[in-house]
Amino acid sequence: MTEEWSTSGWDLHLEPGSGAGAGRRAGLEAALRAAIRGGRLAAGSRVPSTRALARDLGLARGTVSAAYDQLVAEGFLQARAGAGTRVAPLPAVTTAAAQASRPRPVPALRLVPGSPDVTTFPVAAWSRATRLALAAAPTSTFGYGDPRGLQELRTVLADYLARTRGVVADPERIVVTSGYAQGLALLAQVLHGAGAHQVAMEDPGLGFHRTIVGRAGLEVLPLPVDRAGACTDLLGGARLADVRAAVVTPAHQYPTGATLAPDRRRALLDWARTTGGLVIEDDYDGEFRYDRHPVGAVQGMGPDEVAYVGSVSKTIGPGVRLGWMVVPERWLEPVVSAKTYADHRTGTVDQLTLAHLIASHGYDRHVRVVRARYRRRRDLLVARLAGLVESGAVEVSGISAGLHAVVSLRAPGAREADVTRRAAELGLEITGLGEHRHVPGEGEPGIVVGFGTPSEPGYPRALDVLVRALGDQGGR
Repeated sequence: MTEEWSTSGWDLHLEPGSGAGAGRRAGLEAALRAAIRGGRLAAGSRVPSTRALARDLGLARGTVSAAYDQLVAEGFLQARAGAGTRVAPLPAVTTAAAQASRPRPVPALRLVPGSPDVTTFPVAAWSRATRLALAAAPTSTFGYGDPRGLQELRTVLADYLARTRGVVADPERIVVTSGYAQGLALLAQVLHGAGAHQVAMEDPGLGFHRTIVGRAGLEVLPLPVDRAGACTDLLGGARLADVRAAVVTPAHQYPTGATLAPDRRRALLDWARTTGGLVIEDDYDGEFRYDRHPVGAVQGMGPDEVAYVGSVSKTIGPGVRLGWMVVPERWLEPVVSAKTYADHRTGTVDQLTLAHLIASHGYDRHVRVVRARYRRRRDLLVARLAGLVESGAVEVSGISAGLHAVVSLRAPGAREADVTRRAAELGLEITGLGEHRHVPGEGEPGIVVGFGTPSEPGYPRALDVLVRALGDQGGR
C-alpha cells in the first residue's frame, strides 16, 4: 500500500501560493526550497508521494511531479527507484546573517555574581521531600486555590523568617511568588496603579531590577551608596522629593556588600512613615553570613512600612522558581489581585516540597552545608588576592557575607575594561563594578567577583586566572 501524505505520521506546512498552471508549479517549488533551506525538511527525509501531496494541496498530480523533477534537477531532491523521493544533502552556506548569528566563544571559567553553585542542588533531599509531600497532600491541593500560595508553605515560611531573619510575618500577609523578579514586578505594578511615578533604587545596583521597575511605568532615580549602605537620609530631599518607594538591600548591599547602618535604617523607616512611602527590602542572600551574626531584616522594625521579599534562588537554586513577599496590610489586596491576574498562583508541587523541607529542617541543614562551602571559597579568594592587596594594587571588600566580593582597582591608570578584557583572553568571565551603576562607568573602577558560580574543580583554576588578569592591570 502506498504511504499517504495524510497518514505518513508527520505534517509539513507549505504555502505554494496562488495562480494556475506554471504559476502553481513555481509556487510549490519555491515553498519546497524554503522548507529545505530552512531545515523544516531535513536532509535524507522522505517527501510525500506526488499523489498524496497533490491531494493535500488541491493541485494536479502533474503539477507536483513537474515541481519534483525541477528540484531534482537543481539538487534539492534525490529520486531513486524503489526508494521514493528524498531531500538531498545541501552544502553549508555561510552568509553574513548566519555568521552574525553564530554564538561567540564563551570563556570556559566564570566568576560572575548573582548565581550559586548549582551543583549543590539537594537532589536527594528535594526528591524525598517531593515524594513525601505528594503522598500526604489532599487532592484539593492541586486545584486553583489561594493566589497567595499554599497555606502549608505560608505557615512554615512565617515561622522560618521570624526565626532566622527577625521578620514579623503573618501567614495571611505572605504571598508566594515565582521568584524575586516576579515579586518586584508585582509591587512595581501596584505602585504605578496607586499613582506613584518615581522609585529610588540603590546606585550601584542590579540593572535587571531597574529594568523591571521601569517596565511598570515608573521612573527610577538613583539612591547613592557608600560604605554605610544606601544614603537613606537623602530620601525626601529635593532630588528625591516625589519618590514613593525605595528598593534597598540592607543586610548585604548589592553589589558593594555594605550593611545598612543603624541610623540609616531609622532614617529609611522615618521617611516611609512620614510620607506613606513603601520600602521594598530585597533580602537576596540573608542566609550567608561568615564573620558575624546575621543582621536582622529592616522589616522587623517596620512591618507596616516594609514589603520584605526573598527567594530560594541562592540557597536551593534559581531553577526552582519560588519566592515570597511579606506585604504590609494596606498593600495586600492590590498585590494579591496583581498576582491573580499575572499567573493566578505559583506551581503547587514545588510549594509542597519546600514546605516539607522547611518543616523537617532539611532546608536548614542544606543552608548550613552550602554556607560552609561558600565560606571556604571566600577564604580561598581572599588568600589568593593577598599579594595584590599587600602591594596596593587592589582592595577587597564586601566579603563578610554573600556570594561575591568587590575588588577595587587601586593601581595608577587601572581600568575595568582592561581587566575584564584580559580575563576574557585568558578564558575567564568577570563583571565590572561600573556595569552596575545607573550611569555605566561612573565611580571608582572595580570588579565584582562572584565565587558561587564555578564548580568545585574549576574554582581554583578560575582564581589563578583572576590573579593573573588583575596582576596585568595598568600601572603594575
